[in-house]
Amino acid sequence: MPVLLAQAHIPLPPQNPDQTPAQTQAPDQAQPQPQPKASKTRKKKKSKPAKHSQTSIQTQPQAPDQGQAQLNPSPDSPQQMSVQARIRARREQRRAAAMHDVYSHKYELFADVGYLRFQPGTYLQRLTYYAWDTGGTRYFNERLGLTLDGRGYYGTAYVGLNPTNVTRPSISQYDGMAGPTYRFFLRPKFSLAARVVGGVAYGNFSADTNGFGAKTLGLYPDGYTFAANGSVIGEYNFAPNIGFKLAPEFHATGFGSSFQKSVGFTGGIVYRFGKQ
Repeated sequence: MPVLLAQAHIPLPPQNPDQTPAQTQAPDQAQPQPQPKASKTRKKKKSKPAKHSQTSIQTQPQAPDQGQAQLNPSPDSPQQMSVQARIRARREQRRAAAMHDVYSHKYELFADVGYLRFQPGTYLQRLTYYAWDTGGTRYFNERLGLTLDGRGYYGTAYVGLNPTNVTRPSISQYDGMAGPTYRFFLRPKFSLAARVVGGVAYGNFSADTNGFGAKTLGLYPDGYTFAANGSVIGEYNFAPNIGFKLAPEFHATGFGSSFQKSVGFTGGIVYRFGKQ
């Protein structure tokens, strides 16, 4: 009985007549209420820009790798053009140094052999002269020099039938000349030059006439006259100080008070020494 009385005096919470039995359940038995629809709408609005940004990132073209672009520059890019310019500059420097090494010598000596077509008399046919030619050039710079030239020509003239029975006398000629030489085209391995020289020539036409004399056989008389020579010289360099030259020539003389115009060539070895 005392227990029942104690239980009878426990106060009960007031009940709201408007509450349903589900609302009067104990707190530990209450079920979580659903989120408002407005919050779901806000979440959807927030998630839509994220999807749009992700799509834009996927559709945006990827930029090329900067390292790969540096390794493979465009042919028209300033970087590639600067590299080509440096290569050209180094090539020009090497070529200029090689040309200076060859053409900066003060002195050039040459020893040549030659060939010339020459008319030994006014009414005689042309003969073939075989020649030696030697000399040297003093260069004041890489292009301009002064040349001294000495040469000798030897041949056999055909004078035809005559009472002396001398039909093929041997004749000779010796020239000493000087003049300028100018290199107008230079490369490390070869060069082109123009040379004009003038001087004196001596003709020995009567030495093989058995005493009958040159005039009797129709040859020019022995003696001195002027000599002039113009040539274009091509040189090929085996080394900075050694080369080979070949020069077609025009040679003029004035034997017998007449004018001889002869064409030939000389060619031989060139040796250079003495730096400027």
